[in-house]
Amino acid sequence: MTADSLPHLDIDSAAALLEPLTHLAAQAGAAILAVNRSAMTVDDKSDGSPVTQADLAADRVICEGLTRLFPGIPTLSEERLHLAQPPYAGALFLIDPLDGTKEFVAGRQEFTVNIALIVDGAPLLGIVGAPALGLIWRGLVGRGAERLEIKPDLSIGKVAAIRARRMPATGQPWVAAVSRSHGDIRSEAFIASRPGAVRQEFGSALKFCRVAEGQADIYPRLSPTCEWDVAAGHAVVVAAGGHVADSHGQPLHFGGRREDFIVPEFIAWGERGAQA
Repeated sequence: MTADSLPHLDIDSAAALLEPLTHLAAQAGAAILAVNRSAMTVDDKSDGSPVTQADLAADRVICEGLTRLFPGIPTLSEERLHLAQPPYAGALFLIDPLDGTKEFVAGRQEFTVNIALIVDGAPLLGIVGAPALGLIWRGLVGRGAERLEIKPDLSIGKVAAIRARRMPATGQPWVAAVSRSHGDIRSEAFIASRPGAVRQEFGSALKFCRVAEGQADIYPRLSPTCEWDVAAGHAVVVAAGGHVADSHGQPLHFGGRREDFIVPEFIAWGERGAQA
């Protein structure tokens, strides 16, 4: 399939991308797991964040795959930011080949492969793979979201539809997905404003997935992060019936309207309605 067969990338055309993108995410996950964490080198990027052989191996799998399958759609990867030509109009693949590098380096299992399809500045399709857990979450806005089990041979096992849950009733505790490595004062204050809130710590985009599958009510990140950290999880949450916006309820925009590709803040919610 090429971009020529997807002239407008409507929802039916986007649905045809789910399977090849899922397979790419699984392949990238296998490339990450093939790296020996105890022997790999860890370098620092210009922003101080770590990058490893695993980041680069996953990036290579995804970018080469996207170029081969969809040559007409531009790709922006965290590891190829020097090639970016913003702003992007129309369709864009936005990827983080290894989200949660700090978790990966620390020997934990909470790292993900994130692939998003952005159309006109909004995430339409998202794939979040957790290779160490053998799971992939994927969603297409308007068509729903799923959690897939991935077998060692990279074939798909059990598939389960997922749905974000309704906001807690008055007096009921909230479950907040929070970052294991990136806490911030504003997010903590937001959670604290909900008496009895229960915090669940996760690394990487798994926090979005917990909201999307109805295991958490909110995931606030009221400090800056990058578009590639957010886009795929954003699509999965919205496809599952949830909502992602800034703290004023305004939508997020992707594709480099900001040259630094920064998302200043966001909150991922479960099913819309009681966002107070």
